[in-house]
Amino acid sequence: MEHHLHRSTPKFSRRGVLQASGAIGLAAAFTGANIALTPAERALADGGTDAVKLNVLFIGAHPDDEAGTLAALGQWGEFHDMKVGVITATRGEGGGNAVGLEEGPALGLIREAEERDAVGLAGIEHIYNLDALDFYYTASAPLSRQVWGGDELLGRIVRVVRATRPEVIVTMNPSAVEGNHGNHQQAAMFALEAYLQAGDPSAFPEHLDEGFTAWTPYRILRSGANGTGETGPEAVARGYEPTVTSDLVFGAWDGTPSEAHGKRWSEIKDEAMWTYVTQGWAEREGSPSDPEEIASTWMTLLHTRTPLGDPTSGDDAALRGATLPIDGGLPLGTLLEVAPERYEFVAEEPLTVTVTVTAPQSGDLPAGTVALAGPDGWDSSGSQPVPALAAGESHSAAFDVTVDASVEPGATARIETTLVLDSGGATGTASGPVRAAGALEASIEPLEEIREFREWTEELGLKHLDALVPELFAVGQGRARDLAITVRNYSTQELSGSVEVDVPEGFTAAPPALDTGSVTAGGSTSLSVEIANTDESLPTANRAENEGSWPVDLHTSTDGSTAERTVTMNLVPSRAIERADSAPVIDGNRHEDEYPGEPIPVETIWDGIGTPGGTTDSVRADSWVTFDDENLYVFVSVADDVRGTILPVDDNKRQRRTDSIEIYVDPRGKAANTAETFIAGIMPSMGSMTGPPGVGRDRDNHQGVAEETAPGMEVAVSMAESEDNYTGYDVEAKIPFEVLPDAIDPSHMGFNVLINDSDTQNQAAQVRVGWSTFAGVRADPWRWGQVSLEGMEDAGSEPKEAVLPSTAARSIDSPLSIVQSAGDRVPLGGHSPTAPHLEITSVERKKDRITAVFQSPVKGTAKVLVWDGESVLAEMERNMPAGERRVNIRVPDLPSIIEDGEVTVIASFESGDQVSAAARPLD
Repeated sequence: MEHHLHRSTPKFSRRGVLQASGAIGLAAAFTGANIALTPAERALADGGTDAVKLNVLFIGAHPDDEAGTLAALGQWGEFHDMKVGVITATRGEGGGNAVGLEEGPALGLIREAEERDAVGLAGIEHIYNLDALDFYYTASAPLSRQVWGGDELLGRIVRVVRATRPEVIVTMNPSAVEGNHGNHQQAAMFALEAYLQAGDPSAFPEHLDEGFTAWTPYRILRSGANGTGETGPEAVARGYEPTVTSDLVFGAWDGTPSEAHGKRWSEIKDEAMWTYVTQGWAEREGSPSDPEEIASTWMTLLHTRTPLGDPTSGDDAALRGATLPIDGGLPLGTLLEVAPERYEFVAEEPLTVTVTVTAPQSGDLPAGTVALAGPDGWDSSGSQPVPALAAGESHSAAFDVTVDASVEPGATARIETTLVLDSGGATGTASGPVRAAGALEASIEPLEEIREFREWTEELGLKHLDALVPELFAVGQGRARDLAITVRNYSTQELSGSVEVDVPEGFTAAPPALDTGSVTAGGSTSLSVEIANTDESLPTANRAENEGSWPVDLHTSTDGSTAERTVTMNLVPSRAIERADSAPVIDGNRHEDEYPGEPIPVETIWDGIGTPGGTTDSVRADSWVTFDDENLYVFVSVADDVRGTILPVDDNKRQRRTDSIEIYVDPRGKAANTAETFIAGIMPSMGSMTGPPGVGRDRDNHQGVAEETAPGMEVAVSMAESEDNYTGYDVEAKIPFEVLPDAIDPSHMGFNVLINDSDTQNQAAQVRVGWSTFAGVRADPWRWGQVSLEGMEDAGSEPKEAVLPSTAARSIDSPLSIVQSAGDRVPLGGHSPTAPHLEITSVERKKDRITAVFQSPVKGTAKVLVWDGESVLAEMERNMPAGERRVNIRVPDLPSIIEDGEVTVIASFESGDQVSAAARPLD
């Protein structure tokens, strides 16, 4: 199998355009860049501006989120002339930079350029970066929504959807599953809300005043799937087996040869991925050369308003019925929707499922017959006639659907409708997900963010998105906790019953059975049980054979029927911490009696090379913790065999790129996300083997270098002075209580130590070990270890507001976004446009100066740039009055530049919360 390794630079790159911070200026940033003209730029060179019409729109959170779909999106463009665009909520300025020191807005502009290069290889020309802040890695969708401004960003996404009018939206996984990046999840949630609202004139009505019209996308899918699919050219035809039976999964084989490129789409996708160099993706292995080993891009249907094609019928099946016709199917543009009265069906209690047929806007639909059917155990009333419908006219048919008692509660299915036209026999099918429910069902009270997600799915009528979301809780080693249990009555009558709680050996549930009492129809009740770990010898975290996922079974019985549900318990390590007799001296050495008690072992693999839950010979550590009245003290002794890359002193960030330790503190032991915690990252030395340690806070309540974000924190390191006798390092840290985001609950403080180990010089850690080790543990405070500070009194909660980065890269500062907006008239960043747009009425040259005449719709500020298609030659910012203004710009060496190519004046314009963009080539 052939692999392509170590692509240090992309084949085509806009990266060189943005090697400067915002202080240097765009002219310096773009000088010397090698940028090919985009179609939008070519249109501008001809003096034209045209509104864009897309067929497919990908909606993600960061540049590179679309990368895994590019082989499919590219095929759709090449073979079916689909016009594809990408919405990226942020520019990824909060992420890492594997090739430079740029961060913040400067990094965001670099990542935008990388994204445009990468998707350009797949023929995608329209990229909309929406100026949301990329703050740091989190697993929290609610935190992401809060930072992004909630409905304000949603409105900008809806505006872009209405401006570009796609039939199909592709997004990320919206579900609150383990390990799902909170930014990814929230971007997908916004995509679903935009899909549902863009066609509703009452949603964001100001858009209609701006000249946009309501637009209803036909279908929305998510990239990726849960289940099993084969590789090779026959994989799509053989179908995908989803984990959740009601999921419908479409595929496109990446190995399809591209006639335009002269290579497989899998190779083009590789080249695109290597283009995201700031993310370290230039090091990724290429796709297999053996066709049988090349994967497919799988996409899961989230919702459809149109007939569906057979998922096994080809690489374009995901588009059939929405933006491509189905052979023998209904006229393109026909809507066929299945809407169950609710998601949960109780045995022998019929519910209504409504099927709505809508004729295409382009023409009438002949009369026909509609029927509804389900898999075994699901029964529906007979077929119904559908009258002939005029263009855009709808007809609804209501069916009674009943699930049989033989169908196990919890089983999911798809209810399918079929419409057959009387004239010509054209047929269309569509379906909707449903679930068989127990009359009474018990579940645990979910984590706060999972609860919010479930409320969101119920509000939107998309409860099937919850099918993969785990029910999780943690218990400390040797500890007990109260666990809330919610019992819901899904039936149409008042019921009572019981819940049995079955825990694994080594744990107890008290009481083991609970009486539900009377639960009203459609209502719920809350119960409580104490879960305790009684066998402290059980391995904690992912050290257990089950990787720390202990099953707890809930058996809910009523009137002879039982509903079973299994929830997951994580056993996390626990430790009692003793007070120091005297405060440790922070010198990098552990002196006698400074740290009482046994060490905490930090040696279990949670990520990287090796088996999770095991150990590695390359790195291991012991950690000691103590405290006094004002500080927490942590000593970590790391045994290591190879020193990772030593970063420059001014590169004190992203500690996971080399050897480092991370110290996690959740003061009250109940943080919903890391914005309520303290996370210190410490690199043992910077600049040289004997250089100072790099100390900072990351992904927490106040991210940044410790001097600014953790005043009073002290760190000392002891290590070898050269690599010849290198055996590891010792780190000692004093963390003042006053820098923590809340006062400590001494009986239940969350704590963890993780170690990043790099044996290379390529700024990547190969192995990560820790104390409490689960996949995704960095973002899950509830799965950190639990410690008690013996003898310390609880001063009560005093939470501090999180201090988050405040500067996002903005579209008005991006020449690439300005040029595009001037060409396709989609407002910069999705913001409200000025009316009319800023115009450049003439551009003339006299020697080394350019005079541009602007027509400004209102008073505002313009950023004016001279652009040659490869670089920014000059820039200035000007206050603009309403009406005409002449702007003179000096451009060094302008005569010789003009001889080599065309020059264009481009400008962004901002007036309050309204924006505009304009461009005009030299007359």
